[in-house]
Amino acid sequence: MNHPAQQSTSQLEKRPCGSSGPELSVLGLGCWQFGGGDYWGDSKQENVDRVVRTALDAGINYFDTAEMYNDGRSEEFLGKALQGTARDHVIVGTKIWPTHLHPQTLRTHCEASLQRLDMDTIDIYMIHWPCHARTYPLFVDSAVMGVTLEAGHTTVPSLEDAVGTLLTLQAEGKIRHLGVSNHAVERLEEIRHLGGEYVVNQLGYNLAWRGAEYEILPHCEKTGTGVIAYMVLLQGLLTDRYASLDEVPDWYTRTRHFRADRSPKTRHGEAGAEAQLLEALEGLRALAAECGSTLADLAVQWAVAGPGITCALIGTQSTDRLHQAVQAASRSLAPEVLKHLDALTQSLKEQLGPSLDIFEGVANDRTR
Repeated sequence: MNHPAQQSTSQLEKRPCGSSGPELSVLGLGCWQFGGGDYWGDSKQENVDRVVRTALDAGINYFDTAEMYNDGRSEEFLGKALQGTARDHVIVGTKIWPTHLHPQTLRTHCEASLQRLDMDTIDIYMIHWPCHARTYPLFVDSAVMGVTLEAGHTTVPSLEDAVGTLLTLQAEGKIRHLGVSNHAVERLEEIRHLGGEYVVNQLGYNLAWRGAEYEILPHCEKTGTGVIAYMVLLQGLLTDRYASLDEVPDWYTRTRHFRADRSPKTRHGEAGAEAQLLEALEGLRALAAECGSTLADLAVQWAVAGPGITCALIGTQSTDRLHQAVQAASRSLAPEVLKHLDALTQSLKEQLGPSLDIFEGVANDRTR
């Protein structure tokens, strides 16, 4: 099968974030790795500075972090790397963990993020996971989070109170835009009805994790909500880094793609979809070779072309890999190639279904 050549553009496209949000570069820099730790390994400030400067020079204007990334070090490293950059040239999004949504702690945590970022305003402040009972038992510290666990019953902060505090912080100028992350249709509508405007929903979305296509992506398009896609390369699985699934580290085999007994860190308790995953990867690599491309490039280009996607995140501490991702995002794939990519991953999509929670089993999907 012969595929048309990819069409190149001179610079990264910018897209409006929903109906009222800022314009984001179609490729954003995910900063989870900044600050290092058990999950990602070592990280040095001077290298982060180089990566951020490379991103800025390439036309990336969106930088994504969270208070829980490496115990706040991601925010600290990003804030230092952005020193000297004109504030109106960058858009920074960070996220608050749901156990911090009690009014007594929300303000404190928002202001702590501002301090670590060394900024007066957070451009997009997102609730990292929905505020409900399924989320809390895994991450609760009842002494400080305003959450109680008694006799198996979880009492969570009032979402209505949390929204009220967020709107107050926004009125004070500490937050420019509000957003959410990992919110399925029901949870997005729940918070929308409590007031405020949520310009973005950040979702896991990649060639091997297409559950968002069933319900939430069409809903976000309908409601004028922007979408930031994360895990575009599925933590390296959608590259040529691993020759077999047995080479994938324990930390990265916790997703629902893998059988539960592969890693002691796994929580989903399911059989996984390894046969479908292997079949998809084999087909994707063959297609990449036929196109004279790489699997990573195809994965980035496919995500950028996704329906309703505002920005796709690339997480890296390598300037070379960042350059490669920028070049990929600057080229559009022919419609025939996009259709072929969809077909190669359709069986995997159907096996994993519409769940948006990549780490938990369907019965405990925290996004719903």
